[in-house]
Amino acid sequence: MRVSLCSPAALLLIAATLGLPAAAQEDADPGPSVTAEVVGAVNGDPGAYLAARVAEGGSDFLCAAAWYDRALAADPGNLALTEGALYSELGLGNFDRAGELAAALGDQARDNQLAAFAFDALDGAAEDWPALIQAAADGRKVGPVLDDLVLAWARFGDGKMSEALKDFEAVAGMRGMEAVGLYHKALALAVAGDFEGAEKILSGEAAGPINLNRRGIVARVQILSQLERNADALALLDKSFGTESEPMLDSLRSRLKAGEPLPFDIVPDAKAGMAEAFFTIGTLLQGESDPAYVLLHSRVANLLDPANAEALLLTAQALEDLQQHDLAVETYARFPKESPVFYTAEIGRSDALYAAGKKEAAVEVLQALARSHPGLVVVQSSLADILRREDRCADAVPAYDAALALVPKVDRVHWTLFFSRAICHERLKDWGKAEADFRRALELNPGQPQVLNYLGYSLVDRGLKLDEALSLIEQAVKAEPEAGYIIDSLAWAYFRLGRYQDALAPMEKASLLEPVDPVVTDHLGDVYWMVGRKREAVFQWHRALSFEPAEKDAARIRRKIEVGLDQVMQEEASGPVVPQDPAVDGN
Repeated sequence: MRVSLCSPAALLLIAATLGLPAAAQEDADPGPSVTAEVVGAVNGDPGAYLAARVAEGGSDFLCAAAWYDRALAADPGNLALTEGALYSELGLGNFDRAGELAAALGDQARDNQLAAFAFDALDGAAEDWPALIQAAADGRKVGPVLDDLVLAWARFGDGKMSEALKDFEAVAGMRGMEAVGLYHKALALAVAGDFEGAEKILSGEAAGPINLNRRGIVARVQILSQLERNADALALLDKSFGTESEPMLDSLRSRLKAGEPLPFDIVPDAKAGMAEAFFTIGTLLQGESDPAYVLLHSRVANLLDPANAEALLLTAQALEDLQQHDLAVETYARFPKESPVFYTAEIGRSDALYAAGKKEAAVEVLQALARSHPGLVVVQSSLADILRREDRCADAVPAYDAALALVPKVDRVHWTLFFSRAICHERLKDWGKAEADFRRALELNPGQPQVLNYLGYSLVDRGLKLDEALSLIEQAVKAEPEAGYIIDSLAWAYFRLGRYQDALAPMEKASLLEPVDPVVTDHLGDVYWMVGRKREAVFQWHRALSFEPAEKDAARIRRKIEVGLDQVMQEEASGPVVPQDPAVDGN
């Protein structure tokens, strides 16, 4: 059971923790280590401090901020408490409070990265470019690349264009940061009205090709339109994103086709450029760094440019990565219905609700979205996927049908739609449709191990085309040699073929790779039984029951423990499958 650190139960937990010996405290506290000396240095309310640290360790910024405020009320001026509170408020995006706490650090703020985040954000929000320029001279630092980008945009905002361009070029001269520096230089040129210079950079003419993210491509589309090159802008959209319907891209296309010049508004000014700098670095850190660090960058971007929808999505994704699902749900809910990325936010909100255990609410979000945005493939497929996860396959199939009906031209990327629909057909016991979809998925993506495995396993389980089934699974194993569930399929294929000794080694390997999977463990018991290791078989069946299998499977396992596998197989009239002659089977 998850206990909120803001609840009375959390108070009891903290109180109990205070009475534990040091070693036990380390086990109980998932957050940063807290030494007795540090706790002793906190006057007034060490319990609140420990509660704050536990909450901070779990990235529960809301509770951590509340506990730090309580601890500071009892011990004002404590720098350790102040820094902890500063981190929590930054995580929440409360920059006014963060600025107060950063200022309260006094001389220590000069070399404090968290204080630098707060001061940069507030100076940028106030468009106090001289303050940012002076802070850079005084040594205020968030990070080496980001500091240079912030300084460049501050100089741009202060009217020092030539110096700003040199700063952007300095970033472009850093190894691995070439594209970042060039991209921001192009944005600055576009803001200044030099669209030709910006296009030379983004097209690769000036300094070689650069990879652009989604925002970079949209920026280039706007620049091309400003250069009266709408046809080229349209071609770039189609090449980069395909032709499937999407609200923002559909709007851009219709305006371009009508001959309308698109405004360059993706980064309209220096403040938005500074926001783009924080967003750029946050995006680069995503998946490579602690999500909390990504969150700090995206929070600053949110403050400086509320119109940057991608930065707000990045914030929500970082909160999800930190398991702060309620905060993620609140963030996704900030997108208005008229936003072109509303549907993306709603899909994210559904994912966050599902992760928080609110599964019915998650389904309802996507059902409403499918009604309001019925023409989007990703909406229909997202609804279908969540219904499939909830084992509502009869409802999922029409959604997959709707998604595929919206695809203008089926190609490799759509294999997942056929694969997922095949799984639903298989669970609905419509094997003909399931097999057709599995094979269509393989047509689109030959050698895909999940499809090979699922199709092979399904054939084996039905005693169909066993030679082909074994070959499919062997191909899947070759592609994913350490995937336990695929190794299990191989062992089970041998089992169904009556090759029990051959099944033993891969089954044991699968069990090592998937040590708490009830199906794999049950299968291991079956293999042990058939090779004469009956005590070990019963032991594995007991283990399988402890992993909470589906009730139907649990009932069968209990029956095997009671009377043995042989008797169960006789009762089911399903002895070992005899390999069929390829000529008879049609192979």
